[in-house]
Amino acid sequence: MADVAEAWERQPGESAAAWEAFACYRDLGLSRSIGKVAERLAKSRTLIERWSTAHRWVLRAEAWDREQDRLWRAERQHASREVARRHARLASAAQSKIVAQLQQLDPSRLSPSDVIRWLEVTIRIERQAYGMDLAEVASTARGGSDDAADVSGLTDEERRARMEQLRRELEARIGTLGGDQQ
Repeated sequence: MADVAEAWERQPGESAAAWEAFACYRDLGLSRSIGKVAERLAKSRTLIERWSTAHRWVLRAEAWDREQDRLWRAERQHASREVARRHARLASAAQSKIVAQLQQLDPSRLSPSDVIRWLEVTIRIERQAYGMDLAEVASTARGGSDDAADVSGLTDEERRARMEQLRRELEARIGTLGGDQQ
């Protein structure tokens, strides 16, 4: 079976001169016109119009435009996948280094605000990993109420108890991270 030419390629029965004129028309892009082709090739407008009609230039150029658009979308999709893969590799490498640092962290040296921040971050990451609602993260990290992180209303004993609770939670999470890497 003979190969069928794509619409934007030279068609059977199309002379070399007519093909050259079509290629010029096709490659002009969205600004294409019969007049521009006639001017660029120094041919009569009547001849160019005759070739255009006989060889269906408008339909062939539309097919070319669709093909170029399809190729562009495929290229963008491929590039997007490559970017995602590269970012995933970078994130994985960075994550390994962060886990190594976390394993060396002495939780007793963290300030109360450090403990709260670490807890919020780890809860957010964990919830994202499980696809949970992130709007609830801050509330969950603070023990369920928006003002729970404000310890100004607590007694010294209550503040110490809350910090100790948060420290234990952080140590448990760090221990879990360390265990996952082995």
